[in-house]
Amino acid sequence: MANNNSLLKTALIQQKFHGSKEATIAVTSSLVAEAAKGGAKLVVLQELHQTEYFCQSENTEFCSYANSFEEDVKYWSNVAKQNNVVLVSSLFEARAPGLYHNTAVVFECDGSVAGKYRKMHIPDDPGFYEKFYFTPGDLGFEPITTSVGKLGVLVCWDQWYPEAARLMALRGAEILIYPTAIGWFDGDTTEEKDRQLNAWITIQRSHAVANGLPVISVNRVGFEKDSTGVLDGIRFWGNSFVCGPQGESLVHANSEDEKVIFVEIDKQRTTDVRRIWPFLRDRRIENYSGLTKRYLD
Repeated sequence: MANNNSLLKTALIQQKFHGSKEATIAVTSSLVAEAAKGGAKLVVLQELHQTEYFCQSENTEFCSYANSFEEDVKYWSNVAKQNNVVLVSSLFEARAPGLYHNTAVVFECDGSVAGKYRKMHIPDDPGFYEKFYFTPGDLGFEPITTSVGKLGVLVCWDQWYPEAARLMALRGAEILIYPTAIGWFDGDTTEEKDRQLNAWITIQRSHAVANGLPVISVNRVGFEKDSTGVLDGIRFWGNSFVCGPQGESLVHANSEDEKVIFVEIDKQRTTDVRRIWPFLRDRRIENYSGLTKRYLD
C-alpha cells in the first residue's frame, strides 16, 4: 500500500494551438496554474507547445521561432517559480545559425534550470519533416535530477526506441517522460488510425514493463492545417496517458479535450515491481554487442 511520501501528484497538460504563440502560452500558463492549485508537484507540457507544429512543411522562415529560446527559458522559469512546480517544457533551441535542436528544458520549482535534453531520434516523413529543422541531440540519454526525482525525459520519436528508454533506466531514471506531437491524417481509414494509436500506446507501455518504471506521455490535440497547402494537415490525437511500472493504466485522456490531467504516481511501486520482476538482474549484457550495429548482415 502506498504511503504519502511515495506519491507524486503529477499533471499533464494536453492542449491545442490557439492561433499564435502569445495566445497559446497564455492558455498554457493558466493551465499550469490550474495544475498547481490542484496540488501537482510535477507538470509536463507537450512537444513544441508554444507554437503550431511547424514541421508539416519545410520552410526556413520557421527557423526564426528558435531565436527566442533564451527569452522562452526565462518565461517558463518564471512560470515554474510562480507556481512552485517542477516543469517539463519543450522548446525550439537555436545554437548557431542553421544549427537547431528540439529541446526539453526542465525547471526546478524555484525556477532554476534543472537540466535539458535534446531530442535524439529525428523523423523525416510526410507531415513530420523534422530533419529539416533539428539536428540530433548531443547530451546523451541522461536523467535530470529534480526535487521530485530523476526524470528520464525523452521526446516524441524517441518513444519508439527501446534503447533510449533502457539507457535512461540504466542511468537511474525514476520516471520516463515523453512530450509528444503526433496525430492522424484525415484521409487514413478508421482501421489504420486505430492501428497507429494502439501501436503508440503499446510501445510506451512496453517501456514501462521492460524497465519497471512509470511512463508519462503527453500529446497535443486539435487540427492544424499545413501552411503550404501540400498536405491537408494533422489531427493530433491526444490520448495523453500515464502507466505504472507493469504497464497498468493510471490515467488516459481522450482525443479531443484540452485539459489538465491529474494523476498520483506511486514511486515506491518501482522498487516493489522490480523485486518481483527483476529484468535488470537477468539481462545477458555479455551477448548484446550487436545492439551497437546498424544491422547484423
